[in-house]
Amino acid sequence: MDLQTLKARIAQVETKREYLLQLLEQPNLGTLRVDVNQALEEMDDLIDEYRRTFPQTGSL
Repeated sequence: MDLQTLKARIAQVETKREYLLQLLEQPNLGTLRVDVNQALEEMDDLIDEYRRTFPQTGSL
């Protein structure tokens, strides 16, 4: 996978992260809130690892 493809996929992950943040604001999530929080944590870890691995391209 080339760097441009990886960069595009990380950008998609960040977009989906924003969607999850909006979802988390919904008052009727119930136990799904735990799963949304877990997904956000994993996405944050992925984005952090990308930025550590490619520091010069860390800003999308």
